[in-house]
Amino acid sequence: MKKVSHMIEVNHISKDFVAPKKYPGLRGAVKGLFSAEKVIKTAVDDISFSIDTGEIVGYIGSNGAGKSTTIKMMTGILVPTKGTCTVAGINPSRSRKENAQNIGVVFGQRTQLWWDLPLSESFTILKEIYNVSDTAYAEQMEFLNRVLALQDFFDRPVRTLSLGQRMRADLGAALLHNPKVLYLDEPTIGLDLVVKDNIRKAIKEINEKYQTTVILTTHDIGDIEELCSRIMIIDEGRKIYDGSLCELKDTYGTKRKVSMEVKQPEKIKGLCLHELLGVQETECSMALNLENSTLSVTFDKHKLQVPQLLSAVMAVAEVKDIQIQETELAEIVKEIYNHGVGGAA
Repeated sequence: MKKVSHMIEVNHISKDFVAPKKYPGLRGAVKGLFSAEKVIKTAVDDISFSIDTGEIVGYIGSNGAGKSTTIKMMTGILVPTKGTCTVAGINPSRSRKENAQNIGVVFGQRTQLWWDLPLSESFTILKEIYNVSDTAYAEQMEFLNRVLALQDFFDRPVRTLSLGQRMRADLGAALLHNPKVLYLDEPTIGLDLVVKDNIRKAIKEINEKYQTTVILTTHDIGDIEELCSRIMIIDEGRKIYDGSLCELKDTYGTKRKVSMEVKQPEKIKGLCLHELLGVQETECSMALNLENSTLSVTFDKHKLQVPQLLSAVMAVAEVKDIQIQETELAEIVKEIYNHGVGGAA
């Protein structure tokens, strides 16, 4: 394989789907049979990005945002309407067989395994399909058995496996030929906490051992936080964010909550923190709540600092304990899904 500057390069790709125009009612159905009118639906709209070798990137968005369409163009299943895409220096849609040797794919709701065959037979078939040598197969199976514990159910028919076992088997099957790029679509969907944790650990170890580039699409924020240092967010076919988790939290997780247990709660009843801080109420979007002896204050962390707040409260009452909570990633992503990047800021 020729040396490339990026493992994946996507340049201004778009994908349009053309469908016959539909009309309401029975008359509309009859009219549709004879109408030549078409409707163009743009699933992916002018997206560009590059991904380096060994990166684990979360590619997220609400349902229908265009994630799966982008993945299908990167795997060669779909051809872009506009733009170009290369994976390991190869155009996926023009060189599908060569591209298939470089990639592994796991779909959480589908399987690439043969349903009625023992798992061992599925792996033997895949070994032949990908031309994996006996030596490479033995070495890879030793590694996969260690990180995924496939030996526990290796001789059982796939249809008898639990969901967690099947997901481990599918991940192992996708990695049998040691691909350079791994596409994971909801790899932990429906799994219990223990199996999820094991799958995440396996993905981390595979990435560290082989420098496998991983593209992860998921609605499980835990997957993103555990695995990804970089995320891309897509909405209505357009990329609206591309950066690190830290940058996302710092830029869009503007709310901070400080809870203080005070010794004399009666002293802070009716407390006007805005006056003590010398700020307008609208300046820092401050909200106060006093429950028993705990005062909770929510504010914009870019406009007010925790030491300022503590000094103001401690000037009135003694503070026994303090807790600081940042905005959770799930809340930030939910706001971006609902209102876009501008609405989450």
